[in-house]
Amino acid sequence: MPIKLTPENSLPADGLTGTLVGRAWVPGNVAGPSPVVLRADGVFDVSERFATLSELLEAESPLQAVRQIQGTLIGSVEDLLANSGTHPDLNKPFLLAPADLQVIKAAGVTFAASMIERVIEEQAAGDPAKAESVRAIVHAAIGDNLRSIKPGSEQAAKLKALLIEQGMWSQYLEVGIGPDAEIFTKAPVLAAVGTGSEIGIHPKSEWNNPEPEVVLAVNSRGQIHGATLGNDVNLRDFEGRSALLLSKAKDNNASCAIGPFIRLFDETFSMDDVRNCVVELQVKGEDGYVMKGSSSMSQISRDPEDLAAQTLNENHQYPDGFLLYLGTLFAPTEDRDNVGGGFTHKLGDQVSISSPLLGSLHNQVTHSSRAKPWTFGVGALVRNLAARDLLSR
Repeated sequence: MPIKLTPENSLPADGLTGTLVGRAWVPGNVAGPSPVVLRADGVFDVSERFATLSELLEAESPLQAVRQIQGTLIGSVEDLLANSGTHPDLNKPFLLAPADLQVIKAAGVTFAASMIERVIEEQAAGDPAKAESVRAIVHAAIGDNLRSIKPGSEQAAKLKALLIEQGMWSQYLEVGIGPDAEIFTKAPVLAAVGTGSEIGIHPKSEWNNPEPEVVLAVNSRGQIHGATLGNDVNLRDFEGRSALLLSKAKDNNASCAIGPFIRLFDETFSMDDVRNCVVELQVKGEDGYVMKGSSSMSQISRDPEDLAAQTLNENHQYPDGFLLYLGTLFAPTEDRDNVGGGFTHKLGDQVSISSPLLGSLHNQVTHSSRAKPWTFGVGALVRNLAARDLLSR
């Protein structure tokens, strides 16, 4: 069944108290994507002042900018959510992922628990049947409490030397406790899907999982202006076979979900709130299966600001800004069908990722080959903005 979006299952716990911005497809003489602001009296299109969400985040103060501009009312929050998902009415506005020209980056192996699971994937060579026995061996060798080790520290260097001596060193431990974080490109510009949409699993994958994460909104100057939620859909078997298959494990059609909105930093929401976020996950299968889990940002090994600084610096620039997945503590190990088989998605799974101050992101699992093809790229966006006379400023 398609996911029905409502304010109750989508907005933060404090409703519209915070400053929520996003993107919507807006019908008209020339329909197209617009940055929008959610307010108590409705959803407002601000494209006449900011043609893209990237441009809004490049403002000296995005918060003041959205407070000073009225915008054009396109409807109520209820109506916008109700028309968003897999089969929207194209004659009415509907939600898109809150990202346009920003590059979509992701930080991997930023939590100790998920770091150990990555080691297990590698040792099991992507075979879920071997994972349980490998898990026991890995835990015996390195334990499961690496939270106290600061990445790049002298203590981390000593642990690295010990693990090499025991034959247990891994590339995942290198980025988990070494000086350099794993930062990779999750998806091309404009390829992310929003809440209510289908998410894609590669049809050849037999071991995969959702990754519930907080996602930072960062501009070209490295200023972090807010956060949202994301699902870094992951193929454990592909990456476990070889780390060089990371792009195939991470970047497939509809494999990057972001939303529902970006909450800007203001009097109600700050970076410390990001640091203390608890992200909840629920997977509901058409077979009645239910899995729940959570990821606490307080357990992250690297500070979010450090991860942003490792992404954008004198060695790498992002002139239109970027969105940065911060990684996840959650790594599902419970069996779904067979003893020792672990968890993997089934078609039709409904995945909900939520956090009190960020709302909820809902998606339904399909194969990437069956999800709606990605056709609206940068060229299409530029032509669309030109046709709407939004590039003449």
